[in-house]
Amino acid sequence: MKSLPLPLRVAAGLAMTAVERARDLPTTLAGLPVTVVSQALQVSMRLQQQVTELAIKGDEALAALRPAEETPEWATFDEDIDDIDDDDDAPRTAFDRVEDPWSAEEHAIADTPAGPPASVENYDELSLPQLRARLRSFSVAELEELLAYERGTENRPSFVGMLTRRIATVRDQT
Repeated sequence: MKSLPLPLRVAAGLAMTAVERARDLPTTLAGLPVTVVSQALQVSMRLQQQVTELAIKGDEALAALRPAEETPEWATFDEDIDDIDDDDDAPRTAFDRVEDPWSAEEHAIADTPAGPPASVENYDELSLPQLRARLRSFSVAELEELLAYERGTENRPSFVGMLTRRIATVRDQT
């Protein structure tokens, strides 16, 4: 038997491959989105790596052209500060600048509000949603009093943020 011409055999092979791929299509389609996303992320990561490598090479090239500062201007150390004591003209040490711990405690106690604001009797027991429900009835002065009390006691970020935003909203409305 004589063999068929090569183009005909290649065409038959392509047709069979197409039929096989068509049979596998339902299972391939299910994983296609994951495959596409995975390949896109791989390309993205390779691109980021190449950009980072180029930036590192650029930094190295530019570092040779520009001398590094010995001490950055923003860096200060206790030895660099030439504070002079008024009494004896001697340089001050790091220990001279530390405030007396007893007076620091007295200042902290004096700055702490005495009690919860009068506008909210049980402020310390309220949850964030409970306080939020009451905020619409307060004036700016009352809100500022609540904020000062919160900052002086618990200083909870969620409460401070909510009170600060409410104060800005009330000010914008007036």
